[in-house]
Amino acid sequence: MKKALFTLLGLLFFSSVSFAQLKTVKYTDGNQKLNGLSIAPVKGSKTKPGILILPAWKGIDAHSKRSAEKLSKMGYYAFIADIYGEGNYPTNTQEAGKMAGFYKTNTADYQRRIQLALDQLVKAGANSDNIVVIGYCFGGTGALEAARAGMKTRGVVSFHGGLGRDAARVNNPITTRVLVLHGADDPYVSAAEINTFQQEMRDTKTDWEMIYYADAVHAFTEPEVGNDKSSGAAYNEKAATRSWERMKTFLKDVLK
Repeated sequence: MKKALFTLLGLLFFSSVSFAQLKTVKYTDGNQKLNGLSIAPVKGSKTKPGILILPAWKGIDAHSKRSAEKLSKMGYYAFIADIYGEGNYPTNTQEAGKMAGFYKTNTADYQRRIQLALDQLVKAGANSDNIVVIGYCFGGTGALEAARAGMKTRGVVSFHGGLGRDAARVNNPITTRVLVLHGADDPYVSAAEINTFQQEMRDTKTDWEMIYYADAVHAFTEPEVGNDKSSGAAYNEKAATRSWERMKTFLKDVLK
């Protein structure tokens, strides 16, 4: 009798607990079908803060999904953007490089896809006045593009993202806060690119920070890339942990 009672109480407890899960959200850019992923906060708040996640060059991956799930547990709405769209997902690094290269060159197209995903985050329940954009690698470049485009965000965070932009582009004022988390030994971002980016931040009078992580190369937050630093992209547990903690502080700083 006692065992049956405990079983019943256990079932009642678990049935009353809400476990947030990633859900596919279908949306479009003209005729192009897009498939983002949305997740609600495990425990919501009145201010409804939201985080838009821009994935790395291969598109929505395990790393971006883990980030969304962690952010949900922290009390944030999260949405993972689909930049490439149905039928255009890379199957290897060559295809990923080609796709990412297109959007880095055609920044208006990249910015439009980011804005469409931002709209979906708001539709999912996030407060449009209380949003931060974060991105990894190619997505880190996208986070900076969101700032450059003047999208309605309280801040952007770039994890090991590309910093470059076409020199012919006009520097528009950047009114959102910018945090760049960068591998000190990243071979894919040149010193010239870093200097040009930092000058852009000064010229646009941006409230910005750039933090370097020792012994870290490109993609240092992503376990899936392995630990071989000689390839130029490798996971670094210490840098990954420290950069995530710095982002958490940034979110508490800029969001309501």
